[in-house]
Amino acid sequence: MKPGIHPEYHEVEVRCACGATWTTHSTKPELHLEICSQCHPFFTGKQKLIDTEGRVERFTKKYGSVSVASRKQQEAERRKKTAAAAR
Repeated sequence: MKPGIHPEYHEVEVRCACGATWTTHSTKPELHLEICSQCHPFFTGKQKLIDTEGRVERFTKKYGSVSVASRKQQEAERRKKTAAAAR
């Protein structure tokens, strides 16, 4: 390794928003995380929905509980009405 070109390597305590802490090494003097392996849904098996700016409510309000099957049914009904009106 060349001297003088590498950053300082610190032993730091990592802190997660869920309260978990552990010690590791990093070039940064402090590490603060929003999500870690103790609170991430992939590792815990629990689904947490982090809704920022009301995105879920806005999506639900815009699209409601429309599923693919109900959209196909609505489209088929619309086509039947259009075909009946054309006769």
